Amino acid sequence: MRIVIASNNAKKREEMIAILVELSIEVMPSEATAFVYVDEDGETFAENAAKKAEAFTHANRLPALADDSGLCVDALGGEPGIFSSRFAGEHAGDAENNSKLLREMTDVEGRDAHFVSALHLAFPDERPPIVAEGRVDGVILDAPDGEHGFGYDPLFYSTELKKSFAHATAEEKASVSHRGRALRKLAEQLKSVV
Repeated sequence: MRIVIASNNAKKREEMIAILVELSIEVMPSEATAFVYVDEDGETFAENAAKKAEAFTHANRLPALADDSGLCVDALGGEPGIFSSRFAGEHAGDAENNSKLLREMTDVEGRDAHFVSALHLAFPDERPPIVAEGRVDGVILDAPDGEHGFGYDPLFYSTELKKSFAHATAEEKASVSHRGRALRKLAEQLKSVV
């Protein structure tokens, strides 16, 4: 089965493609797909993923897989949550979002956090969508640590890997990450419809 990744985020696409290739799922190159802008105004990760997948499958007439994901910090009431990519403002980058998170965490003792990934695979025919969710727990560091990854990876210490996501190789991160877990769950469900 060939699918479209319903994302205009190049780093997220790369990470998803690397895992999907291991799962023997063929991905259409982004240059061969229609660009679609989707206003991510849902109230949950799952709602935003559904909006993106449905828009991309409609535009490309191919199955489309969307991920909406983010970081949830317990001490901040689950923030940044669905606003993770725009925590410091609509056009903020990774550095600005990380800086704001560190400011918000000043003098906070409980630093437990988790990443969530909600996946939605939409089909251009009458088949119902396939959905999956993944989660990984960790803690927020006091300062960035590591050079790999993107987003909040330098601040997220994986208790399973015993290192920040930004210190992990792509393979190590994929083995425990929220997105890797969600993609493996989705691939298992996909076997029954292909």
